[in-house]
Amino acid sequence: FIGMSEMQIQWYSNILSKDIVLLNGANSGKKVRLLNIVMQLRKCCNHPYLFNGAEPEPYTNGEHLVTTSGKMVLLDKLLKKLKKGRHRVLIFSQMTRMLDILEDYMVMRGFLYCRIDGSTTSEDR
Repeated sequence: FIGMSEMQIQWYSNILSKDIVLLNGANSGKKVRLLNIVMQLRKCCNHPYLFNGAEPEPYTNGEHLVTTSGKMVLLDKLLKKLKKGRHRVLIFSQMTRMLDILEDYMVMRGFLYCRIDGSTTSEDR
C-alpha cells in the first residue's frame, strides 16, 4: 500500500473543504459540479503538479517529481526493478498533463521512452 504524499493530502483536503457544502448534499441539483470535484480529486491522486501553481518555481526536474506523489513513488520503485530485469513497460494515462510529468520523470531517470498521444502523427506511430 502506498498512500498519498503530504502535498497530495493537503491538496485533497483543500478540494474537499472548499466544496464541503456541496458534498453534504445542500445543493443536490449541482451534479455537474460534483463531477468536477471528482475530477479534481482524481488529478490530486495522480499528481499534485497537475494543478496550476502547485509546482515550485523555478521549474526544474528533480526528486520532487517523485516524492510529491504516492503513485510516482510506487512507479519509481517498479520501473527501477523492471529495468534491472530488462523488461519493457507500457504506461497509459487519460491526462496529457500527466504524460508531461511522466516524460519529465523519464528524462530525469535517463529511461528510454516513446510517447504516443493525440498529437503524435500516424507516420510517427
